[in-house]
Amino acid sequence: MPRFVPATVSELSRVSLLASVPGEELMKIARRLEREEVPPGRQVVREGDPGERFYLVLSGIFAVSQEDLGPRRVLQPGDYFGEVALAMNVPRTASVRALTPAVVASCDRETFDELLRPLFAED
Repeated sequence: MPRFVPATVSELSRVSLLASVPGEELMKIARRLEREEVPPGRQVVREGDPGERFYLVLSGIFAVSQEDLGPRRVLQPGDYFGEVALAMNVPRTASVRALTPAVVASCDRETFDELLRPLFAED
């Protein structure tokens, strides 16, 4: 099992959702987010699976697809995914697969509820 590598504040500051978060709070979030390299072709989440983690795209390109509708959109650095399953307590609503070598930062439900969910309320 690889050791836990936290995301960096500079990486997170480029994510639209976190752009307005003050530095101290961003550092707290960074320490709780696990940084992970994703090889091209790997599926990060699968439609219908239970949602356990929230993801921020730090680098690379991901394809989002749904079984009934096919390809939906492309995610780039600064985007995020996985919030719907966590926020609404429903299974994954889409599948997300890396198209290029990529890096994500992710957190568990507890961290999402405590530190990230409030950011969605502000939109």
